Amino acid sequence: MPDQTFQRVEINGGVVVGVDASASSLRALAVAAEEAARRNAVLHVVRAWSMRTAPRPPDCPPNAVPSMDAFQQEVERETEKLVQDRLGDTGVTTEIHAVHSPSPQALLAASRGADLLVVGHRGRGGFAGLMLGSVAEQCVRHAACPVLVVRPSV
Repeated sequence: MPDQTFQRVEINGGVVVGVDASASSLRALAVAAEEAARRNAVLHVVRAWSMRTAPRPPDCPPNAVPSMDAFQQEVERETEKLVQDRLGDTGVTTEIHAVHSPSPQALLAASRGADLLVVGHRGRGGFAGLMLGSVAEQCVRHAACPVLVVRPSV
């Protein structure tokens, strides 16, 4: 089996939020932006992706597989647009980290330098009936900083 090398997120301070375009992660994004504003801190938006979850570049012909660089660029573009659409101009300094990595590993790596990690209660890969999604649970158990799990609005 080939050895897969994943990217890591390394930051120095600020609020980290995991985003995957799910409703839960978009709520977490809004809460994380509020926390970053309160703390006068940088908001680090982490979008972990795989070939299965990355958006397909629009200029890629049918039946062709985009390059990893093309996937990376499209994930970055989509994430930047999502953040701009959801947050607008809040005055909070925002940095996008689109990384080819499983979500838990990307968020846990970012937590090593973060002041706070914000995750949504349910993301794209959840199993019905779990109290926390598997990513949120791993973050709560293993993060190197405080974790805020954002529940869905009622």
